Amino acid sequence: MKVKKKTVWFLTLFSLVAVISVYYFVEGNQTAEILSVFTDQTLDETTLLGIEEQQTVNSESDLFQEMRLELSNQRSQLREQLTQKIASEQYTAEEKNAAFNDMDTLIKRESAEAMLEMLIKAVGYQDVLVRMDTDHVAVTVMADEISKQQANEIIYIVRSEVEQPVEVTVDMQPQY
Repeated sequence: MKVKKKTVWFLTLFSLVAVISVYYFVEGNQTAEILSVFTDQTLDETTLLGIEEQQTVNSESDLFQEMRLELSNQRSQLREQLTQKIASEQYTAEEKNAAFNDMDTLIKRESAEAMLEMLIKAVGYQDVLVRMDTDHVAVTVMADEISKQQANEIIYIVRSEVEQPVEVTVDMQPQY
């Protein structure tokens, strides 16, 4: 089975678009008013445009935001390696096919994590961080305390959305 050049180009462009989208989602709105740096206003009066908006989109917690950024960087590097492997001439068709399947799995995992975060936030948590592996899902919610019933509700949401049986752990991160 040969991988066609069109398929390789499509995957390369798709991964490039995905990386750029993640970059602009994470870093896109961090603009500041340069003139406010050179005025006599106090620090309390000076506001930076865009940063507050991004925090409400990405995360309420700096810790969660840092963890998401680190995970995003790791996955971006993995995505780049897989794309290079698919585009390279030195790998066999089977290796390229495996790299393509790994890329597809990575994309599905990222979208599943985002969906689970949305669903769990809809239950009433201020912020949620979901990390998935092949057989484990770790959920961290921002809450001062969490009851067994609330943890079971989160586990139920995760298991109803994930296709294969997985082990689910629920942790909490106190609000600041």
